[in-house]
Amino acid sequence: MVKLKSYGLGLALSLGAASVATTPTLAADWQPQRPVEFIIMAGTGGGADQIARLMQGLIEKKDLSPMPFIPINKAGGSGAEALRYMKDKAGDDHTLLVTLNSFYTTPLVQEGLGVDISEFTPVARMAIDTFLLWVPADSEISDFETWGEQVAEMKKDWKVGGTGTGQEDSILFAMLEAEFDTDVTYIPFPGGGDVAKSLVGKHIMTTVNNPAEQMEFWRAGQSKPLVQFTDERMESFPDVPTAKELGHDLVYYMQRSVNGPPGMSPEAQEWYIALFEEIFNSEEWQDFCESDGLTCNEFSSGEDLGQFHNEQLARHKALIEQVGAAAITSE
Repeated sequence: MVKLKSYGLGLALSLGAASVATTPTLAADWQPQRPVEFIIMAGTGGGADQIARLMQGLIEKKDLSPMPFIPINKAGGSGAEALRYMKDKAGDDHTLLVTLNSFYTTPLVQEGLGVDISEFTPVARMAIDTFLLWVPADSEISDFETWGEQVAEMKKDWKVGGTGTGQEDSILFAMLEAEFDTDVTYIPFPGGGDVAKSLVGKHIMTTVNNPAEQMEFWRAGQSKPLVQFTDERMESFPDVPTAKELGHDLVYYMQRSVNGPPGMSPEAQEWYIALFEEIFNSEEWQDFCESDGLTCNEFSSGEDLGQFHNEQLARHKALIEQVGAAAITSE
């Protein structure tokens, strides 16, 4: 059995205290001249969709842009549709992409996509998101070890769900399969919201939803988390152990960032960076991060974010090589 250690692949969270200094004045030499397409590389209701629509609402509420931001979901092909759309928008100053880790994995798994994310224009990293293992609230399984034993016994009869294939959820389930030497049936959905609803509807047995995706059902007593895949317990889930505490070195995070297409003008990039830094420092954004289990205590943008993307691309390439592309694409 292949044991994968340090699954976080060095996704260092060297995140200092949040900057709450006076927010920058948005650059006056460039502003949007038409509505901004706010592309979401996932379906409706999931974490990326929720975050994009929260940011869009704050931009409108705070009157930060002379033109509206229009959220548009492009979930096809595990985000491939969105990535190709952005590539074809090269040089456009009025299109932005809200990303998750499929920003890295989809171009790696779909080699014929023809997308190089290093060519995209890095704008702002808004959060580091987390994963938990969820089951229906009335499940007889009460802890992570029992879950692993049950899955190992049932193997393919154990149906799990996640957003797309070849991206975050399928990667994490591939890690779990290796850890427990089993082989589950993975069912892909367009977005995390669909995954969460399918769990409480008992169409699937387990998910690895982000907190925001399951929070509504958890608070309503319809689902329960067994373990969290973080270095330490989150304040939002103080009674849920980490996999590391239980002897399983399973750590995996997801970035939430905003990026422009290749060739965006420096003036537009600067304007968007200032806008998203203002949102990041807002009380509303920080409250959301605290309530929904996101880490939002370091703002990264521009070249620093570009370097972060390059590092994460290399780390996800190494992870895919370890678990095998077939393990995360259900082939």
